Amino acid sequence: SLAQILPKLTIDEFLNSTYYSSLSLSPNGQYLLVHSMRPAWESNRYDNTLWLYKTQGGQKKLITNQLSRSITPKWSPSGNWIAFFEETVMIDIASEIPLAITWADGDSSLYYVSISLSKEENNSSESEWKDVIRYRQRKLTDSSTIYRIDISRKKRKVSVKKITIVDIDFLTAELLFVPVENKLVFTSLSTIVENKDAFEIYSIDLRNVSLLSRLTNNQALERNLQLSIDGKHVFFIVDSSILSEDKNVNTQNRLYSINLINGKIERWGKDFGGSIRGYTIRSQGGVYMLGQLGINVEIYLQQSSSKYSILQRGWTGTYHQISSSLSTESSAIALVYSSVERPEEVYFVNHIDQLCLAKAITSENQLLTQRNLPRAKSYKWINNEDDRTIEGVLHYPPGKFECKNLPLLVLIHGGPIDASLNMLQANWYSWAPLAATQGWLVLEPNYRGSTGYGDAFINELRFQLLSRPGRDILAGVDRLIADGIADLNKLAVGGYSYGGYLTNWLITQTTRFNAALSGAGPTEHISFWGRTDLPASLVDLMGGFPWEVPEILYNESIIYKLGKVQTPTHIITGTRDIRVPFDQSFILERSLHYMNVPVKLLLIPNEGHSIDINPWHGKIKVREEMKWLEKYGQIPINRATEKTSIK
Repeated sequence: SLAQILPKLTIDEFLNSTYYSSLSLSPNGQYLLVHSMRPAWESNRYDNTLWLYKTQGGQKKLITNQLSRSITPKWSPSGNWIAFFEETVMIDIASEIPLAITWADGDSSLYYVSISLSKEENNSSESEWKDVIRYRQRKLTDSSTIYRIDISRKKRKVSVKKITIVDIDFLTAELLFVPVENKLVFTSLSTIVENKDAFEIYSIDLRNVSLLSRLTNNQALERNLQLSIDGKHVFFIVDSSILSEDKNVNTQNRLYSINLINGKIERWGKDFGGSIRGYTIRSQGGVYMLGQLGINVEIYLQQSSSKYSILQRGWTGTYHQISSSLSTESSAIALVYSSVERPEEVYFVNHIDQLCLAKAITSENQLLTQRNLPRAKSYKWINNEDDRTIEGVLHYPPGKFECKNLPLLVLIHGGPIDASLNMLQANWYSWAPLAATQGWLVLEPNYRGSTGYGDAFINELRFQLLSRPGRDILAGVDRLIADGIADLNKLAVGGYSYGGYLTNWLITQTTRFNAALSGAGPTEHISFWGRTDLPASLVDLMGGFPWEVPEILYNESIIYKLGKVQTPTHIITGTRDIRVPFDQSFILERSLHYMNVPVKLLLIPNEGHSIDINPWHGKIKVREEMKWLEKYGQIPINRATEKTSIK
């Protein structure tokens, strides 16, 4: 067969893949901006590249390979100009950190917001306090400034004039100009998710910039602001992976619009039972939504908030990004699509009705299609505790699809309000296909708290933040063994972030796993709450502050159960991780070390939670985790212990 002829996938090939961060079609649909991210191994960094594609013909032009990752490029209203930020090193008397950008009504001016800090102001503070940090003391970098840049183009020369519009008393994440109302709409931001009021949507009237209006009051994280075709409504997603709208209920991601004239907020996709992962404005009115149900993300059309959403027939898998033309003369759509056996690429179609005929305009990940990739499928089981059906993605080793008695690696996604999907996104985090290539049957479980299974499924995580998803996962392992698919004596478990959290929990619950891979996983709830940048999220899951819910903390405790652990555990963490501070990994390593359980801790320098500075760090992570699986994964713990004692 063809699969037997194709070469085996290597770690170098897998991790050399391209990730598509954003898409933006020009207003007339003739050009497409693509932000791609790819390892630059010799430079010890990632190239963040902005390409300009011609949608008919596929010709491309390099704009920059030093694109700012945090600010999405923006087309001017005419589509003749592009505004973007490059990451360069500059030395100046004053430092300025850009946060967001938006074009004005025409091509002659744009607005941007930044953090400014003059050295004079900084020096006056240093003279009194030296290097002492006053925690919670308000700093200049806690506020931002909106500027307008006027652009003059004469005789092929471009000159600019910078005008200060207004100082804002908080940080700003996104910025949107509304021509009809002559307003700027923007989101507020805080570096620590502690006060839910710090995340809302505001507007200012450019005719009187002293009038700051708060448009939302939902105590949730709003993102992805987009202006409706009529210019009178602003759409936004409420991202429940960070904050819940209701302190008593956790939900999936939702899409809303706000009427800028009367302030009325309406929810879109009310009839849709899954999670809305993205959207784009439709030139004929309404929106296209990326809706996740189970392990698939498909495209839904909704013409108005009062109408039902309509599934658009495309390919089964995951539509990861979407952008549409805003011209009434064009119905063009650009997409990023992938499935477990088809690496992600950018596709283009002239009309949504031709979705199944979309043409790929990129081929950056073509090498993966020329390798003997694992096959995967949906796998479902029941947690008999409450008869909940749980789903996961099950990856088989190449050439062993639906074979029996295979060594099993349970690879747990983070979040927890996220999901493992029907997609192939090759990186250090989503490396199930690579593990399968090494001979492992890999189960990626969508445990309680995962998106795509309804709001109740999310909310059932509360108060049982580890024990309930842990039981979901163990029920899946039991089912695989009972079905004869997994080998009882060859089991391993691992995950990153919340997946590491659950890994740390599971090795206190059972000794059936021969090896564990703990990536940036919390170990002790209270110190984690005290140091993470997401304390409000943990309070949501626990149901209160530590002193309010001590019984829940004790019942869900890892640290008090570590004495039961026998599983050899590999640990990795970034030294600049503020999401899950690295002291959590030190606690786990020290505990296992004192109990003579095989343990190894790797500290990744200068990396935060996302390990996205140096691609070598992600490669070393996966390389060493695979070595750990090879050493311990297929040897039951009692035999491994006996072998060690003989030595």
